[in-house]
Amino acid sequence: MRSLPNKEKRPSPGLRERKKAKTHEAIQREALRLFKAQGYSETTIEQIAEAAEVSPSTFFRYFPTKEDVVLHDALDPLMVEAFRAQPPELSPFQALRRAMRSVIIDLSPEELALEEERAFLIRTEPALRSKSLESLVGSLKMFVEVAAERTGRSPDDFEVRNAVGVVGGIALAVVFFRTEGDSLTDYFELMDAGLAHLEAGLPL
Repeated sequence: MRSLPNKEKRPSPGLRERKKAKTHEAIQREALRLFKAQGYSETTIEQIAEAAEVSPSTFFRYFPTKEDVVLHDALDPLMVEAFRAQPPELSPFQALRRAMRSVIIDLSPEELALEEERAFLIRTEPALRSKSLESLVGSLKMFVEVAAERTGRSPDDFEVRNAVGVVGGIALAVVFFRTEGDSLTDYFELMDAGLAHLEAGLPL
C-alpha cells in the first residue's frame, strides 16, 4: 500500500523488514484471490503457500491459522499513522474521522477490491464471524494506545478506554446492520456518520 499523505515521516524500515512486509502482503493477497476463485473451505494452506511462493512453514510464521490470513487488517497501521498525523487541535473523534477518509481515499482499486473480499468473507464464513470479535479487540487495544497518546493520558484511563469502546460499538453496529452489497466505501461512510452522531451526543 502507498504511504499516507501529509503524515510525519518516520524512519524507513530496513531491507529485512521490507521483505517481511512484502511476504506478509503476498500471502494474504494470494489467499484472498484463491478464496474468491474456489471458496474458503476448499482452499488449503498448501495451495496458498504455493501461490505466494513460500513454504507452508513460512505461512505459519506469518499467520497462525487460515482464519488469521483473512482477519489480519492491513488498514489498522495505516489508520494509526493517519490518526497521529491529524492536527492537534482536533478532538480524537474528529481526528479519527479525518484519518478514515485519508486512508480510504489512498487505496488503489486493487487494494480496495482485496479489502472488499476480506470483508465479504468475514460476513459470510461462520468461523470467521465468530473469530472476528477477537480481531476487533486487538484493533481497539491499538487505538487505546494512540488515543491515550493524543490526549496525554494513560492507556489505562477509564475515559480513554470507554471512548474507544464506544467507537468499537459503532463499528459493530455498522457491520451487523449493513445492507448486503454495501461496499467498503459505504462502510466507511456509515462509520463516519456514526462518529458524527456520537459527537452530537447520540440524539434520537
